[in-house]
Amino acid sequence: MQDHRRLGRELELFDTDPLIGAGLPYWLPAGAAIRHALEEYIYDAERRAGYQHVHSPVLGKRELYEISGHWDHYRDGMYPPMTVSQNQRGSEEVVLRPSLCPHHALIFRSRSRSYRELPLRMAELGGQYRSELSGVLGGLTRVRSIQLNDGHIFCSGDQVADEVAASLAMIRQAYWDMGIEPARYRLSLASRGAKYVGSQEIWDEATEVLKKALDDAGLPYEAEEGEAAFYGPKIDIQIEDCSEREASLSTIQVDFYQPERFNLSYIGPDGNKHRPVMVHRSVIGGLERLVAHLTEVHNGSFPAWYAPVQLATLPVGGGAGELAWAAEVQRRALAEGLRAEVVGPDESLAARIRANRLVPYLGIVGAKEAEAGEVSLRLRDGCQLPSVSTEDALAGILARVRSFSHELWGRD
Repeated sequence: MQDHRRLGRELELFDTDPLIGAGLPYWLPAGAAIRHALEEYIYDAERRAGYQHVHSPVLGKRELYEISGHWDHYRDGMYPPMTVSQNQRGSEEVVLRPSLCPHHALIFRSRSRSYRELPLRMAELGGQYRSELSGVLGGLTRVRSIQLNDGHIFCSGDQVADEVAASLAMIRQAYWDMGIEPARYRLSLASRGAKYVGSQEIWDEATEVLKKALDDAGLPYEAEEGEAAFYGPKIDIQIEDCSEREASLSTIQVDFYQPERFNLSYIGPDGNKHRPVMVHRSVIGGLERLVAHLTEVHNGSFPAWYAPVQLATLPVGGGAGELAWAAEVQRRALAEGLRAEVVGPDESLAARIRANRLVPYLGIVGAKEAEAGEVSLRLRDGCQLPSVSTEDALAGILARVRSFSHELWGRD
């Protein structure tokens, strides 16, 4: 496992600039391609799981985070309020949001809700901001601007256990598809005697739900005090970097507190108002930390479905026929939704193969292939396949990309 900061620059995934600032990396085309593939993956997975996607502002009034409790508990990690002029009405203070959950609570209460709508699953891929000290910033793992895959499930008390279990299953499937092996599962609890919000009874209830989900899934876990959110216990899925430093990537939290703070309610079958439970869950966490981890886990040799370039076509020589057919293979691949490019014959074929060793599929086009309308696929693991029609080659690649397969060809 190699450091993603070195690999990220070698592979031109991301970079930083003093004029933008520490902890604020920007994405280069290759890194943006990975990020976009992961965004598409989670959007589709959430849609199939019954989530409704929303978008909310990255700013909120300070009062919003006072209500949610973030201001009291996370003030030191938040950016200071900005004063916004309101002309004759004076001014107000707005804050870069440290979390998306207060916004989602407001979306839930934007109109009357019925028990028939529950569980209401809401998701967003949105920015949140942390005023991290410069000494702890590094690469993509600790940043000040986080693009978070966040979701909140508003449900009745008797639906919580099923929603937590479904969220845990969704995380495990995503890890399998991305090629991640968790370091461990952690049940994050409150510290003894520490000040947390809510009653001991609801904390105990939430803890039991999370324990049951882990036990029913047959997952070993470690309970740790002092790692809970201020509003409730949580399951944290831990990963390790190249230096064996641990961090949380995905999380599931059961929250009885914020629905009360925001006075959330739904109309039950009895016609009365009832308080929903709020399940917070992030399947793939922040995209910055995720891409950092994937870069290290795979040493830049990403699974085909989110590799920056999925197919590179290499004309053997500089003949007009070979160049034209290589360009046509690329055109057809792009039309099918693959990320493809042509690597021209400026260097020897062997040198170009070495330079593109991390690309899952190399399409070798010589005079024979150009004349027959074929392509010879060379796989990243060194396996050379016989020449086949371009249609069959692309169909084979697409089948593996669309199924999130970790196998390159014929060994699934």
